[in-house]
Amino acid sequence: MAVDPTTATETAAAVSSFFGSDVAAKSIAAGLAIGVGAIGPALGIGKLASKAMEAIGRNPEAAPKIQTAMILAIAFTEAIAIYALVVALIIKFV
Repeated sequence: MAVDPTTATETAAAVSSFFGSDVAAKSIAAGLAIGVGAIGPALGIGKLASKAMEAIGRNPEAAPKIQTAMILAIAFTEAIAIYALVVALIIKFV
C-alpha cells in the first residue's frame, strides 16, 4: 500500500498549523509516547515487588530464590520502558 504524497503533505501541514510547528508536534508526541509507555512497566514492577514481598513473608527460607526471580522479572519489565524511550527518541529526532 503506497502513501499518497499529497495526503501526507496535507496532514503534515494540518499538524503544523495546529501545534504551531513540527517541532512542537514531535515534542508532544514524544512526551505522550514515553508517558504512556512507562505506565505499564511502573504498574508491573510495583505489583511484582508487592507479590515478592508477600511470598517472602509467607516463606522466608525461599527468599534467595524469590529475590533472583524478582530481579530477573524487573529487568524484563524495565526493558519495555526502554523500548518506549527509544520510540520517543525516534519520534523526537527523526
